[in-house]
Amino acid sequence: MLDMSMFREHADVVRADHTKRGLPHDNIEKVIELDQAWRNLLHETDQLRRAKNEAARGIGAAKKAGDNEAAEAILAEVADLGQKIAEMEAKTNEAMEVRDRLRMSIPNILHTDVPVGEDESGNTVHAVHGTKPEFSFEPRTHNELIEMNKWVDLKRAAKITGSRFYFLKGDLARLEFALQQYAVDFLRQRDYTFVQPPVMMNRQAYEGVTDLGDFETVMYGIEPDKYYMIATSEHPLTAMYMDETIPEDQMPMRMVGVSQCFRREVGSHGQSDLGIWRVHQFTKIEQIIIAKPEDSWALHEELLQNCTDLWNSLGIHYEVVNICTGDMGTVAAKKYDLEAWIPGANQYKEIVSCSNCTDYQANRLSIRYGQPGHPNQPIVHTLNSTAVATSRALVAIMEQYQLEDGRVAIPEALQPFMGGQSVLEPCNWG
Repeated sequence: MLDMSMFREHADVVRADHTKRGLPHDNIEKVIELDQAWRNLLHETDQLRRAKNEAARGIGAAKKAGDNEAAEAILAEVADLGQKIAEMEAKTNEAMEVRDRLRMSIPNILHTDVPVGEDESGNTVHAVHGTKPEFSFEPRTHNELIEMNKWVDLKRAAKITGSRFYFLKGDLARLEFALQQYAVDFLRQRDYTFVQPPVMMNRQAYEGVTDLGDFETVMYGIEPDKYYMIATSEHPLTAMYMDETIPEDQMPMRMVGVSQCFRREVGSHGQSDLGIWRVHQFTKIEQIIIAKPEDSWALHEELLQNCTDLWNSLGIHYEVVNICTGDMGTVAAKKYDLEAWIPGANQYKEIVSCSNCTDYQANRLSIRYGQPGHPNQPIVHTLNSTAVATSRALVAIMEQYQLEDGRVAIPEALQPFMGGQSVLEPCNWG
């Protein structure tokens, strides 16, 4: 969420950002109004505390003078003031909770480079990498390829779990594992520390990294334990330093996380989203950086460079897109997407999302840097980027590297992780 100082001292900046996004200002004004009400209650409570302290000082003097009646009267007054203070503290805390609940719904301030647009049609192409593959035959969709090679079993997964789950088999399963190993090694060579996070989080931590009001519908909840299955390792890796101050000499912190991810993926989707493109469970290799504010924009470009170098090494044709105001979520201040060319769909589709969230998540999570144990240390900036979402990477590889006989060539960079094998062979059962 935005720091409260943005509403108190820079409300025009927040209003201008809402205008850029095409949002009304109502919630901004409501936060300002609620903040003033909270401050008034805080002032009234402080006044009552002073009155109580002044009254209490008279108890000793009355007793010393032997005026027990006066002392009893003062004691009654102090008790009455204590009751009023308790009531006012409850009202003050409630006012702050209402204010901050609404403040959490106010989106981050966008970077000036974010293009203005109503929806994804307003996104702009930042760069194009590789060349669009050409085939001497009619290319197959990834759905056709996984069926003819028996690499994926959707029907049996649906039988034991439900739709949009799958069994991954044979060489395609090996390639998925190779992608994980390759991406982690690639980023470890760039000083990113490999971390495997928990795949469940409590509500408090999850509210720190995303707007649950907007995101909760696509998440899986675990009852009665009140946990959420993670939708990306970005969430636990960012939240792991909640309520902590990171020593300055450890900044920036670079991590590469690997985890299973779980999403409901509600809503209607097109034919090209079937197969393993849009599923409820998938593996993702994620980049996370926790940084000083003055370094975060250069580090955002570093994350993007890592992505482009990684995907270039896989020989995939894709474009980098600068996400516009109307397609931007609540948390990021600027976001790039990488979109791979999918021949079967005849369109570019998202494979990577790369975001600078500035201090938005860190304000919610209260993550600071500097000298631990000292008050008022500065808030960090948090950044995240997909490296590889393996199911989508498999789709891009299958469709761009497919051969006329239905097999799929293996990108050269992944062949050492496949025992030197150069082609994915069909699974011989199922």
